[in-house]
Amino acid sequence: MALISLRIPDDMAVRFSALAVAEGGKSALIRRLIADALAVRAPCAAPLQIGRPEKVTLRFRDSEMRQLAEIAQRRGMTRTGWIVALVRARLGSPVQTCPDEREALRAIVRELNRIGANINHIARAANAGVQQGRAIETGLSEIREVKGVIESALTELRRIFGDNADYWRAGR
Repeated sequence: MALISLRIPDDMAVRFSALAVAEGGKSALIRRLIADALAVRAPCAAPLQIGRPEKVTLRFRDSEMRQLAEIAQRRGMTRTGWIVALVRARLGSPVQTCPDEREALRAIVRELNRIGANINHIARAANAGVQQGRAIETGLSEIREVKGVIESALTELRRIFGDNADYWRAGR
């Protein structure tokens, strides 16, 4: 069996450990997350090889170089970064993002993490109520609010991925 290890910030590790308790432990949760990710996203191309990339030299006319610079600048990328992203997108690699898209995705991840923490608090309070023999008073308005924020974040996530896929399709 393969071993995967990673380093994460201490505060994230504490929150992950708390979340993993209800999932059978950290290893069990990580295995489930990996299995879910693989089930959802079957690779459409061979994965990129890990290791040092090789250099490719391309020659363009001055007018093409100006066009490349303009296009890359509009995406907030360097010329080289834009060319590499274009080639990787055409090879079937995962989403190629520009700085604005990465920041939008980070904001969505932060919001979903905040929601996850709130849901954990709600679940913990509900569990404490059950253990103490009290009736659980569900905060329906809070749950509806969380549901709305999740739906909004997912809509924004779908939009970003859709816009990104549209951008890198041939003919752009």
